[in-house]
Amino acid sequence: MKAVVLLSGGLDSAVALYLAKSKGYDEVHAVSFDYGQRHETELNHAKAIAEKAGVAAHKIVTLNLGDFGGSSLTDKSIEVEDGDVTRTDIPVTYVPARNMVFLSIAASYAESIEAQNIYIGVSQVDYSGYVDCRQEFIDSMETAINKGTVMGAEGGKPIKIHAPFVNKTKAEEIKLGMDLGVDFGLTWSCYRGGEKPCGTCDSCLLRAKAFAEAGYEDAALKK
Repeated sequence: MKAVVLLSGGLDSAVALYLAKSKGYDEVHAVSFDYGQRHETELNHAKAIAEKAGVAAHKIVTLNLGDFGGSSLTDKSIEVEDGDVTRTDIPVTYVPARNMVFLSIAASYAESIEAQNIYIGVSQVDYSGYVDCRQEFIDSMETAINKGTVMGAEGGKPIKIHAPFVNKTKAEEIKLGMDLGVDFGLTWSCYRGGEKPCGTCDSCLLRAKAFAEAGYEDAALKK
């Protein structure tokens, strides 16, 4: 049995990778995306996480979602706004249909190596209002993948999308990651990039809140 893990370099995907590794798969493959994001910091962290975790392979797929614009993560003319953990609107950091694109490519990779498991670290509890982090979306994508792959439609080998944190808080993820031996110092969450996290974007605020609730210091802030 094999698994493919979407690895951004952030907190959620790192814990998802280590969780997949703990399940006893014969091979765990990581896939990251150079999609035209405003900085490469998180991608560099993904490389370090994959290497330390000892994955079977780490693929970096190049896209350019920046061609479409519509997000402060892919269009440098749009400022990354300061965060608000109580927001109910969709922030400008939302990249249109990003997880749909990523899961489609992960499914192609999974079918090419006959992996029946895809892991993604999304959560609909502690998130920035992204519609592609919800269980409803994950279920729909799994259905589409199994109707659009030979493995799922004709081969009798359906592909399962695992979203183990979809109903968990980031604090719960951190506690699990600590038990699994995740080096959170290797992870990066800040939307703005730079040498150190900005501490004020949505992602930084959610991360700080989660570490405080989990009762741990954030190793990434000690560097």
